[in-house]
Amino acid sequence: MREFPQSHFANRVQADVPLGSLSPISQVGGGGVPGHFQRPIGWQFLILAEIENFGVLRRHLGRPRVDTLIVDVAARISAVLPDARIVIAGRDMVEIAFESEARLALDMAITALETALDLPFDLDGESHRVHVQFGASAGPTIGARDEVQLIEEAERALADARSERVAVARDVSAGAESVDRAQLASDLTIAINTDQLFLQYQPKVHLRRQEITSVEALVRWNHPIRGLVLPSDFIPIAEESRDIVALTLWTIRRSIRDQKTLAANGHDLRIFINIAGVLLADARFVRTVCALIEASGARLGFEITETSVIRDPESAIANLKIFADIGIVIAIDDYGAGLSSLAYLKQLPARELKIDKLFVTQLTSSNRDPLIVRSTIDLAHALEMEVVAEGVETPAAMALLSVMGCDMIQGFLISRPINLDALIPFLTDEKHLAIAADVRAPFNRLATVWKRG
Repeated sequence: MREFPQSHFANRVQADVPLGSLSPISQVGGGGVPGHFQRPIGWQFLILAEIENFGVLRRHLGRPRVDTLIVDVAARISAVLPDARIVIAGRDMVEIAFESEARLALDMAITALETALDLPFDLDGESHRVHVQFGASAGPTIGARDEVQLIEEAERALADARSERVAVARDVSAGAESVDRAQLASDLTIAINTDQLFLQYQPKVHLRRQEITSVEALVRWNHPIRGLVLPSDFIPIAEESRDIVALTLWTIRRSIRDQKTLAANGHDLRIFINIAGVLLADARFVRTVCALIEASGARLGFEITETSVIRDPESAIANLKIFADIGIVIAIDDYGAGLSSLAYLKQLPARELKIDKLFVTQLTSSNRDPLIVRSTIDLAHALEMEVVAEGVETPAAMALLSVMGCDMIQGFLISRPINLDALIPFLTDEKHLAIAADVRAPFNRLATVWKRG
């Protein structure tokens, strides 16, 4: 493998690096956009890989070292996709281009990259997690698809990935400018009854106990043509078409099955599932869920938003109490993102309150957000609820939340959402303990600052 230069990123250094049936793509000049594709063998792909926590690492390690971090990332990418063409397109961006006969090759490549880049990097003797986000585009090689459109769709996918915190791929041939909602609704009905849906899990760490006490189940849809369809695209459609009932029941059944697998491997964890507001007034749904839980003995939790209760507060509160009575833990999700009503909050049988990541991500760089978070923690504790902070991405945020009395954290600092087969070794190896050890220094420093303030 050719070595990556250590500087001159503006010149977009290229490296020819050899995955089986993938073949390299020639490039045009120094623009970083895939050029003339030489052999029409099926599909052409472009992946944009961006270091999400670049600014955080730069503040910790200094600009000279972090400016060369992209070289380390590119080298690891080249080891995973040796037949692709890698282009360093900036201090925090890598472009990856390749061809394959199968559309599935893109999904396989992204999965392999996520697994490899989830491992820590040794930076000047210190172990650091580098969070890389992926946006990708796919188009047929036959038909001379506009190469500018390919990169524009990859850029749109990366923008979606930043928002959704999950790798996103757009299919150029499917007309990515607009989503055919009617067709997607029809496809979703089929997907629920086939193997197109899958679950990923994101752990929650209890700060005082220093242990993972639960995980959140996140449903994903791997469409056979469109690739990964965003939850923000298909969840609203499912609610409109009433497929949300079948989708949620599928999620519950799969979570029950996966929970048994976790228990067999020595990990007895509660699994939290997001429940749409429209379901809280559905008596048949409530009866079906109660039957599933009581028959399986599963330990589940339901995450609901405050706005979902406002639709039909009387039915919603009554059914949430039914769930709570059979041992389902109720958590209020995205607290603070909508209209927070204390009138409803005090009536809900909730045991957890999740602070929206909107406040957590700005915790150490804002004057007001720490005050809002601290007051929310105090309020939740007064109502005998534990508090979960979402979107924790830095040791400094984790340390400050610890000082404030936050009970649990969830976010990329601990782990991105991962498949069950990756979750089991993550739990077995207790990787979260190393993260907790790294946070001791900033914890002590921030504790002093907060107490003085």
